[in-house]
Amino acid sequence: MPYGGMYSLSTFPVAPITVFSLCAHFSLQHNVIQLFGRAQLMVQVERTQKCLLCSHGFAVLLRSIWLLARKKIFVSPELSVKDLDVITIPSKDVVMVHEPKQKVDLTRYLENQTFRFDYAFDENSTNEMVYRFTAQPLVETIFERGMATCFAYGQTGSGKTHTMGGDFSGKNQDCSKGIYALSARDVFLMLKKPNYKKLDLQVFATFFEIYSGKVFDLLNRKAKLRVLEDGKQQVQVVGLQEREVKCTEDVLKLIEVGNSCRTSGQTSANAHSSRSHAVFQIILRRRGKMHGKFSLIDLAGNERGADTSSADRQTRLEGAEINKSLLALKECIRALGRNKPHTPFRASKLTQVLRDSFIGENSRTCMIATISPGMASCENTLNTLRYANRVKELTVDPAAAMELRQGGHVTQLEVLEAQWGVGSSPQRDDLKLLCEQNEEEVSPQLFTFHEAVSQLVEMEEQVLEDHRAVFQESIRWLEDEKVLLEMTEEVDYDVESYATQLEQILDQKIDILTELRDKVKSFRCALQEEEQASKQITPKRPRAL
Repeated sequence: MPYGGMYSLSTFPVAPITVFSLCAHFSLQHNVIQLFGRAQLMVQVERTQKCLLCSHGFAVLLRSIWLLARKKIFVSPELSVKDLDVITIPSKDVVMVHEPKQKVDLTRYLENQTFRFDYAFDENSTNEMVYRFTAQPLVETIFERGMATCFAYGQTGSGKTHTMGGDFSGKNQDCSKGIYALSARDVFLMLKKPNYKKLDLQVFATFFEIYSGKVFDLLNRKAKLRVLEDGKQQVQVVGLQEREVKCTEDVLKLIEVGNSCRTSGQTSANAHSSRSHAVFQIILRRRGKMHGKFSLIDLAGNERGADTSSADRQTRLEGAEINKSLLALKECIRALGRNKPHTPFRASKLTQVLRDSFIGENSRTCMIATISPGMASCENTLNTLRYANRVKELTVDPAAAMELRQGGHVTQLEVLEAQWGVGSSPQRDDLKLLCEQNEEEVSPQLFTFHEAVSQLVEMEEQVLEDHRAVFQESIRWLEDEKVLLEMTEEVDYDVESYATQLEQILDQKIDILTELRDKVKSFRCALQEEEQASKQITPKRPRAL
């Protein structure tokens, strides 16, 4: 029977509430208690805790892709206020979210949403336990000449950096207890095995971040790096430093250096958001040639993707790049699982630099979806779980795919081409592919915005490159002009030669500076077009699962 105009929690087929923790804002706590009633809630909490006690009999998976969810424990800042734990882990592979809702007639109810993964870990799991079922099975892959990738995905504050980097004590982080260090530990243990010791392998590490579509070396004072594709379609991160490491302690030092440089800041969704994707790579080399590579990625907070309509341009650009990279990452993983001939890795800088992780028969990937238990994070938690759920949808209805290609969405792509210029490029083609594959999730206007941002980033890089070239040329001009002026101090200098050389210098200046000025004008137009495109965004809600 209902409690005071709401459904009784006991009427649901699965007990929907776990723990009433002390977390979130006072106004939220007041609404929750008003919604459920304190006494009834606590009774249901006790029932739920008794009903959902289960043993987790895990077995390590050995396949190309697997996904797990990890529930974060309530931490001190959340305990200082009051909130409700809306996540249940009833079994080893199921996550349930109990979302409080209200009908049009003001009837209150809980909507239970169930998500199934390869593994689901509750708040009592340790980094060591999570590591055993995620990155540890991947370590052997790189010794067998493979490419391994492990991602941590979720909103800021859900435990991504804790999982990948290690435990926090205040602002200090124990890097020895994160997946980065645990992976390195096992790499050095594997090196001692007789069958691998004879290979005479060397271990190197890189650590870089991808921020707003740009790549920065975290081990080289955040030097900006260029990402190029050579004639063999191999992606090269030009200038990225590889540091040789001899032991786990060497790796820990690099992690500390890199973490201290990583970009973070405030967003509309979180006061301390991870604004960049951090990529730590362990590389095995034999006689200078790559033998295997393990990429461990702490992704930017996924709530950043919601900032594409922000009034601040920098926040918009950051949000757009994160949004695009997460979409591209999803499709690349799905393409890997389906053995599709084309992988849209050029659609984002993240997937571009990780291209070799998505191709080849010996590529394996694991994704960890980290989720916050509080009701205040319910929407972001659902977004995280939906994203992970769509990643593991590795089959597609051919009829539905054909209908999507034959539908009106092609018209939207034609509109994009008309607005941003006729023609094609590998990056634009991959963006189109993302547009087709995510039509139900994101509006065409948002993809128009992504086109604008992509062009803006390309033009920015070109303007900066040309500006640097002009600056270097200006130094040469100054030297040439100095020689000319010194020549005029001679009593019988050649006036005609002076005039001819000066005219040549001035003509060259005019040509080069005019070309740069035109590019700057086009860049300013692109800035205005990006702003106009951002005002047209009408995001779609994720489709129901």
